[in-house]
Amino acid sequence: MLRHLLKLIWKRKNRHLMLSAEILLAFLIVFAIAAFAVRSYQLYHLPLGIDYRPLWSVTLRPAADAPIDPASGIYTQLRSSLQSLPEVEQLAFLSFSPYRTATMSTTVALPDGSRAQNCHLQFISDDLAALAGVKLVEGRGFSAADDGAAITPVLINRRMAQNLFPERSALGQLYVEVNPNKADEKSFRVVGVVEEFRSHGEFMAPVNYVLKRFSPLSEKDGPETVLLKVRPGTDRAFEARLERRLKLLRNDWHYEIKPLSEMREDRLRSALIPLAILGVIAAFLLAMVAFGLFGVLWQNTSQRIPEIGLRRALGASAADIYRQIMAEQLLLSSIAMLAGLALLVQLPLTGALGESLNWRVFLAAAGLSMLLIYLLSLLCSLYPGWRASRLHPAAALHHE
Repeated sequence: MLRHLLKLIWKRKNRHLMLSAEILLAFLIVFAIAAFAVRSYQLYHLPLGIDYRPLWSVTLRPAADAPIDPASGIYTQLRSSLQSLPEVEQLAFLSFSPYRTATMSTTVALPDGSRAQNCHLQFISDDLAALAGVKLVEGRGFSAADDGAAITPVLINRRMAQNLFPERSALGQLYVEVNPNKADEKSFRVVGVVEEFRSHGEFMAPVNYVLKRFSPLSEKDGPETVLLKVRPGTDRAFEARLERRLKLLRNDWHYEIKPLSEMREDRLRSALIPLAILGVIAAFLLAMVAFGLFGVLWQNTSQRIPEIGLRRALGASAADIYRQIMAEQLLLSSIAMLAGLALLVQLPLTGALGESLNWRVFLAAAGLSMLLIYLLSLLCSLYPGWRASRLHPAAALHHE
């Protein structure tokens, strides 16, 4: 049966060329959108490394965007003043809040210059890891014991540890920040490895991450964010009380106060907008392709009425004709999608799109796309197949 259908398709290859091209185009479009959706789903379910739920973010905006000088004692004043509020359980400082788009990055390497890696980084105070639920998988967090250390201690994420120190423990290892002037290169010692730290939220792709220790005694420019862990049941009215307390410290500064849960919702909403737009475009394109497929199938079936009549006259039942039309369409769809897969498989094989199109994403997107195209082809061939199966042999043989 399959061999016979392949022969029929090959004999009408010129007629089937446009139909196959339409199916191939639809498959490529659906695959691209499915891959984007699957990758987003995959990222959403990866460890975030931060427990956002009980946290509020306070971003400090000094007048004229001047850097914050730790030597002014402002961080000590902030800690003392905010911890006296009954709603605040704990607080910590960091360069910028989770779910903001701000990024700091640098390039690091082993002391001999090998294994250079790009990474994101933040300065954090000693209590940030415990406050934000950052999970340590090796080593320890920062503490007062690091004051005055000859080599600056750092925490790195597991990904960074595997890339910079493969097949050995990262604890106690040294690395340097790459600087064109070798004399200015500064060394850092790894004291702990955290599972993950994706500061941009659930849809951020995993990257190398370094958490540097912030100490008001040693840093020139201080962090601009305070994270507050508030007591359960704290309502939004706390924002006004918190701002009044902050204004008592620096009335000339501006403060952006928001629960991390709200910042997360904003971030998720902005990340889902492109997916929604792509979904609408895909639905429109699929509708256009469906109309095209239906038209081509209708035309092909009409051109084959004498052939169908001959088959009916030789004893083929209506069900046989129906099955033949459907099987031919599904076979054509399979051939077009195999051609598409032969093109698309080059992307994960060559790594052209990096981890955005890893094998899991590729296989899931390919499966979803094939399922949708088969469904679309089946729906488009239902009516032409039904009309062909209802033809009377005598009428079909005399059809002009």
